[in-house]
Amino acid sequence: MIPLFVLAVAAACSSGVAKEIVLEDGQWLAAFDADSGALTRLESTATHWIVERRPELSASFRLLAPLPDRRDNFVLGQKQKAVEATQVSATKARIRWKDLASEHGGVLPITVTATITLSNGALTFAATLQNDSPLTVETVDYPYLGDLNPPSTNSSMQARTMWYGNLQSSELYPSFGNERGYWGVNFPTKAFGSHRSLFCLIQAPQEGLYVELHDPTQPYLLEYTFEQHPGLLSGANSRVPRADEISGVPVHLEFRTCHFVFARPHATATLAPVVLRPYKGDWHTGVDLYKAWRATWFKPPHLPDWARDVHSWTMLRLNTPEEDYTIPYTNLVQYGEEYARNGVRAVQVVGWNIGGQDRDDPSQDTDPRLGTREELRDAIAQVQAKGVKIILFGKLNWADLTTRRYTNELYKYEATDPYGIPYQQGGYNYVTPTQLAGINTRRRAVMDFLCPAYRDLATREFQKIVDLGAAGWLFDEVCHHASALYSFAPGHGYAPPGFIYGGDLPLAAQLRAAADRVSPDFLFSGEGPQDWLMQYYPISETGITGVPICQYIDARLPLLAGVSGFEDRETLNLCLLLHYVVQYEPYYYKGHLSDFPLTLAYGQKIDALRRQYRDYLWDGEFQDILGAKVTASGSSRYTVMLTAGGKRAVIIVNQELGKAITAKVELPNPGKLIVATPEQPAAQPTEGELRVPARSVAVVMEQ
Repeated sequence: MIPLFVLAVAAACSSGVAKEIVLEDGQWLAAFDADSGALTRLESTATHWIVERRPELSASFRLLAPLPDRRDNFVLGQKQKAVEATQVSATKARIRWKDLASEHGGVLPITVTATITLSNGALTFAATLQNDSPLTVETVDYPYLGDLNPPSTNSSMQARTMWYGNLQSSELYPSFGNERGYWGVNFPTKAFGSHRSLFCLIQAPQEGLYVELHDPTQPYLLEYTFEQHPGLLSGANSRVPRADEISGVPVHLEFRTCHFVFARPHATATLAPVVLRPYKGDWHTGVDLYKAWRATWFKPPHLPDWARDVHSWTMLRLNTPEEDYTIPYTNLVQYGEEYARNGVRAVQVVGWNIGGQDRDDPSQDTDPRLGTREELRDAIAQVQAKGVKIILFGKLNWADLTTRRYTNELYKYEATDPYGIPYQQGGYNYVTPTQLAGINTRRRAVMDFLCPAYRDLATREFQKIVDLGAAGWLFDEVCHHASALYSFAPGHGYAPPGFIYGGDLPLAAQLRAAADRVSPDFLFSGEGPQDWLMQYYPISETGITGVPICQYIDARLPLLAGVSGFEDRETLNLCLLLHYVVQYEPYYYKGHLSDFPLTLAYGQKIDALRRQYRDYLWDGEFQDILGAKVTASGSSRYTVMLTAGGKRAVIIVNQELGKAITAKVELPNPGKLIVATPEQPAAQPTEGELRVPARSVAVVMEQ
């Protein structure tokens, strides 16, 4: 029997209709032009969202292959013919382009071979690039949608990506703000990098398109790029024209994934696969697709027992780069006694190393003007003997440009741009008017984490932290490398350029191995580590962000939120609502816990409630708002937690400053309900209607 898809292609050819390759599985219909290889139609068959609508605007790929005297030399897929377009099966196609015509460099001996597969709603684009030309192919845009449409002209559409513990949102339609600068692009453009998010959601109100870089090892940078043609209806409000044409020019939104492969002459590059999936629902459903894939590669990190228990942190700075020497090492013991009396289990100690906070990086030496190394080690031991864990703050990704060590040694490992100029991180300003004005800021070089020699140096510096006997460390700014994405510096142990973020996981593994030789309970934490880095840095310090995506992805990994107000009930309520560990920061982490007794007292009530109802409020699975509905008489916010036994807790925060609100909790098939608050922790029966005082929080639980 002849397969139906073969008959369909044959019928199209005999009738004179343009030849197509069609892949379909009940969730996607994807059609490719057999002559050009362009993606001409893309439809979510379950919801009838026609994502790619107009074949005349279709595209296949794009390459950037700079010439020695003209960097602006593209290869446009629209101007190429496919030398092979094979429908391997009903759900698999292979397309090949060869000897590509570039815009300014003639025909280049370059071959692109793409394999497209469709399986259970996952449309996967894989490709290889055979570069037999004398040019470096810097970028490959593939897949490439030339006509990305919202579900309807009356709909809306947003790009949503993950960064710093938040699911960020950027509007695509009906407004589209240019984010790359009008001077730098011909069309309004947005781009979001894989160094921050392995996925991008193209979110409409009731459905979405999930796009995934299907390689968590970060082999190179990929950008999710959107380009609005021919421009905007109005620059004043960034509105997009709604008609198919304006001034005789087609209106369309392009979407492409740009692979920064830097394929060298006479070499082959394999592109990381890109997966497209349609889904019904809001961002939760899209992130569920990421969670399912994440479960196949994410290695759950080890957490010491104390960090798995209900607990709170505080933070203390000893010194700044302006040499105030506020707290000698020996004074740390007195602070530790205060923390122990108030039930705080961990203190993040900042500015303990040479030069103070944000100076002399990456050195983890002690500062003789604060005391001796032995005095710090002894103070750490005394504080930890009282039940308070010392977490030492450190940074390894910068080199202080003002130090002799940078001049003599560290410059060898810095990241440089294509012109040989070192990248810089701007530094931070402290205490004195001169530095607060930015006049004597200590700027830093960006170190190359792909360089094995620098990773070894960083490991030796990290070993100094471990040798002090601390319970752990917090890698500040672990999530970024300033403006540097690639390093072009020679002599770093690899052929440049190198994607610096590709060194994050190897360095993390090397540091973890060093710590494990002392104790597997040595805690790694970091400032806003990307999700894949949380395999090594399981505690993230982000502060309270907009959309609590980290909690939704994995509530087992603790998040820290700083609390600095003098009666900071609002932040503490959000800590309970959004599953954050409280980190007390009186006087912006320069004071005593006794400096804000109102905040401390309420925070202790929050944690007491968590201990009393731990199954719900600490060990439960964070659901965001899924599984319940809350209506209230005033400004409020709620979330849902799910116990291992399937019982739900609904946390309702009254965001009104001066009045109580009434709230009604609706749960599908509820069991018997009880309610508790920080002020009244003994649970009382409820029918789901309750009064929440101003600036307070209530928890409704199923028994």
